[in-house]
Amino acid sequence: MRYISHGEGGSAEVLRLVEGEQPRPGAGEILIEVGYAGVNRPDLLQRAGLYPPPADASPLLGLEVAGRVAAVGDEVTEWQVGDRVAALTPGGGYASHCLAPAAHALPVAEEMSLATAAALPETWFTVWANLIDLGQLKAGERLLVHGGASGIGLAAIQLARHVGAEVFVTVGSTEKQTFCEAFGAHHVINYREEDFLARIREITAGEGVDVVLDMVGGDYLQKDLGALRRDGRLVLIAFLEGSKTHFDFMPVMMKRLHITGSTMRSRTRGEKAAIRDALARTVWPALGAGLLKTHVCARFPLAQAAEAHRLMESGRHIGKIVLEVGGE
Repeated sequence: MRYISHGEGGSAEVLRLVEGEQPRPGAGEILIEVGYAGVNRPDLLQRAGLYPPPADASPLLGLEVAGRVAAVGDEVTEWQVGDRVAALTPGGGYASHCLAPAAHALPVAEEMSLATAAALPETWFTVWANLIDLGQLKAGERLLVHGGASGIGLAAIQLARHVGAEVFVTVGSTEKQTFCEAFGAHHVINYREEDFLARIREITAGEGVDVVLDMVGGDYLQKDLGALRRDGRLVLIAFLEGSKTHFDFMPVMMKRLHITGSTMRSRTRGEKAAIRDALARTVWPALGAGLLKTHVCARFPLAQAAEAHRLMESGRHIGKIVLEVGGE
């Protein structure tokens, strides 16, 4: 098979298209002939040697794919060869063929392109797990999302709207502000022009929000606590500005705040399967009906994976970046 190697790791220049042996599905697994693979920030961290895969996972990059089932392992009954699927993978997505647990795959309707489908699994698994399972976001509550124009951000906006929450997001440009508004954000704050904490306090008459989804970290963390109302929840999913900062915990006590966070890769197969089942019941029908959507801002051939990584590192992208492997 063809796949992207990152060798010993480093900058985007280490990415190379090479050939190797095609994997075979084990019990409970499916082999997917990949049409498209999604690009995510954990891929960049793994490439740089900062996010090593679990011992039982593929060492290759790529956490989400869409394509057709090429083979099924023992004990697999819900998928057949030829089925169109999108899957959360334990790695190995930057390849012409990729293994995934059968219980982590979702069907792709004929009217949905594989490019669009490849942009869904990692994003929606992550958003569901952190907003609904950990954040306990409910109808009538307020959500603040940092990085609103990212793939995670756009999905979070829509999921929050879907459950009946009011959505605040932060962005860094007018173009990103327009996208977030089009995706349903009620309040979009350009952090380059105004202080998001002051603006949230102004809009909410000092009350604040119920949940903050933070992928920035750094100096944002203390301000996140200031933006939360009593019994609010701060959910951490990444640290683009670092995970270490001077921190005053007094607001946690005074407002009974909850601080939590997670990574998707460290979850067990069973936990990921439960998230898949929840998405199949709630999100996937809404995507199929056009009530929810994603935005693919760029496609790169598999051989140009380095260019895809450079675009993500630049922060200029809006929504998702995908690699074209076998196409539709």
